[in-house]
Amino acid sequence: MLRSFLIYLSKAAWAQNLVTGWSFAWRTASRFVAGTKLEDAMRVVHELNAKGINVTLDHLGEHTNTPEEAQQATDDIFATLDALGADANARGNVSIKLTQIGLGLDENLCAQNLERILARAKQNKTFVRVDIEDTPYTDKTINLYYKMREKGHTNVGMAVQAYLYRAEADTRRMVEDKTTIRLVKGAYQEPADKAFPKKADVDANYDLLTKILIDGSLANHTRLSRDGRVPAIPAIASHDEKRIAFAKQYADKAGLPKDGLEFQMLYGIRRDLQELLVQEGYPVRVYVPFGTHWYPYFMRRLAERPANIWFFITNFFKG
Repeated sequence: MLRSFLIYLSKAAWAQNLVTGWSFAWRTASRFVAGTKLEDAMRVVHELNAKGINVTLDHLGEHTNTPEEAQQATDDIFATLDALGADANARGNVSIKLTQIGLGLDENLCAQNLERILARAKQNKTFVRVDIEDTPYTDKTINLYYKMREKGHTNVGMAVQAYLYRAEADTRRMVEDKTTIRLVKGAYQEPADKAFPKKADVDANYDLLTKILIDGSLANHTRLSRDGRVPAIPAIASHDEKRIAFAKQYADKAGLPKDGLEFQMLYGIRRDLQELLVQEGYPVRVYVPFGTHWYPYFMRRLAERPANIWFFITNFFKG
């Protein structure tokens, strides 16, 4: 019930106007968001890289309302790609949401913006991960991904949400095409006819998809690139120690080298676990969001973990 309410709030304009007006809200959100400017994000890239951790940068934004807003979002992504391209030592790539660049407005507009982004990423010798959003956009997102592949763009990957019933079929299809995949549990509110309602079922499906990804990496001999920018097929994105332990055990049993997968975590969450995995020799990539459109992202983080809500409340009383 609380999770559903927080996800509702993440989309409510009245709540966004209210919460973003509270100074303590940003103080709390800054635990999970690198800053509002690109230079803030690049500073975090260097800090994490110094700890042996790779990065994916996300200039926050989603559901643009006009072609002009979609163009501005595209320009912001260009700037992020250019910053990575100008810094040969930066071990990072970029994540984007397609509603950010016009998917909810016009699929052709979105396709044009996406192709321009992938071309710019190629110029800057880096990789773009397309985030997966709620189910009204799932088919459209996957279709646009394949359209880019048909046009010869290979520097692009996808994400899969383990709580969806369709996730296994989507994963098998994309692994067959050597797609690099970020595996997440899912952070949206979905109806029972589309998603597993019970956590135990989501966890079981997550482990099944982990096996499929590891098998795919082994069969296709994929590895993290030396510059840390292009990942192998499996990106196991979880803070759940049981899911991580399962992935490590299965990869070891299957004979997959450690650089044949990577673990991904969110900025500001489980730093101890991130550093432990690096010490164990696994590639780790931290998802680093930044920008002024932090509110929806922040509310979904509150929805995911009760500990985050307590952190928010304690800041409220500090004023």
